[in-house]
Amino acid sequence: MAVYKHTYQRYEGRLTPAWSRFLILPRYALQQAFRSKFLISLMVAGFAWPLGCAIVIYLHHNLSALKVLNMNPDRLMAIDGHFFYLFLWVQSGIGFILTAFVGPGLVSPDLANNGLPLYLSRPFSRAEYVLGKLSVIAILLSAITWLPGMFLFLLQCSLVGIGWCGNNLRVLMALLLGSWLWIACLSLFSLTLSAWVKWRFVAGALLFGITSFANGIGAAINNIFTTKTGLLINLSEVMQSVWSSLFGLDGKSTVAPEDAWRSLLAFCAICLFLLSRKIRAYEVIK
Repeated sequence: MAVYKHTYQRYEGRLTPAWSRFLILPRYALQQAFRSKFLISLMVAGFAWPLGCAIVIYLHHNLSALKVLNMNPDRLMAIDGHFFYLFLWVQSGIGFILTAFVGPGLVSPDLANNGLPLYLSRPFSRAEYVLGKLSVIAILLSAITWLPGMFLFLLQCSLVGIGWCGNNLRVLMALLLGSWLWIACLSLFSLTLSAWVKWRFVAGALLFGITSFANGIGAAINNIFTTKTGLLINLSEVMQSVWSSLFGLDGKSTVAPEDAWRSLLAFCAICLFLLSRKIRAYEVIK
């Protein structure tokens, strides 16, 4: 519109609070993601294991149902730290597949179409942009990890009593912290690949490929040098060690918990560094 016509007007509508502006990114990204039937199928599959765990908890306190099913109560898995550790382990695998499908397409379209200058030319910082993209994966993974895990914990508390809840607060804290550590690692990893690889399919394949390649390199290091240091680049082994320490379980991993924590922090720091190198308002091409 030509300026000399003077028919333009200032926006007089309600302004979005500055602290919540990043939420516009997950809102539209989730709308786009749930147009895929495959994603909906993955989310439905993510609730199958929690449903099975809820049935096990219910059977522990329903002798009539056990008699109908002709089952011995002693054959049911005990509801303890190992039970919730196994729950988190299965859900993390489904979350990895879900992240490989959604994560690579979050940043790469903005970079391929030079959309970052449009975002960052507005009152929208780089940190808010990254946080908005991270929250997409965080919301999806939360729906299949710590949220159903809390439901299972509360279900057990309601059936057993508040005393069990007080004696197992460590399990609840381990479930929450373990879930968010896994969510943070997967979110940062997938966004980093999405930022550096502009083809969504390639970035998704690399998420699987790099993980498998790192596991193979780690195993080779262990065999050649007769050490266990190579396990520190195996993300699944590192997370297994961290979760075991959180739940108070022994013998679940050969990686020392303190080494696993350092490896995990280093992994997240590297991802953040690579993201900061790529998420910019402009790009200099030499």
